[in-house]
Amino acid sequence: MALDQSFVGRTYPPTAPYEVGREKIREFAEAVGETNPVFTDPEAAKAFGHSDVIAPPTFVFSITFRAAGQVIEDPQLGLDYSRVVHGDQKFAYRRPVRAGDRLTVTSTIEAIKSLAGNDIVDIRGEVHDEAGEHVVTAWTKLVARAAEEG
Repeated sequence: MALDQSFVGRTYPPTAPYEVGREKIREFAEAVGETNPVFTDPEAAKAFGHSDVIAPPTFVFSITFRAAGQVIEDPQLGLDYSRVVHGDQKFAYRRPVRAGDRLTVTSTIEAIKSLAGNDIVDIRGEVHDEAGEHVVTAWTKLVARAAEEG
């Protein structure tokens, strides 16, 4: 069953603040094979003009995808998460994510489409720091695969 188009434009409340830690950044950098010292060494990050280590660009996915859970778990939307695959991801940064940031995410459903029985949901996550500064926008595309016939 196709998802309700009236959900396009629906915005969910901001998440609780997520505090970005140096160790989380280091673990993530190691997990993705990132060797640039600005992600692990505070002195190297400072030499490049940052106040502390910064996170690799895709680090913010873990925060924004958790926030997208509000959309996924919305019983009124009716998305069958057991059939969902991650379709696409993109980011537009205003500044890097830094150790010590306390970030909140506000998720908005940008589009809902049906294609060959699949439901496609585009979610925009606006990430702000505790001062209200816009840090990054993340777009997540989720595809709920059509139920198999038979």
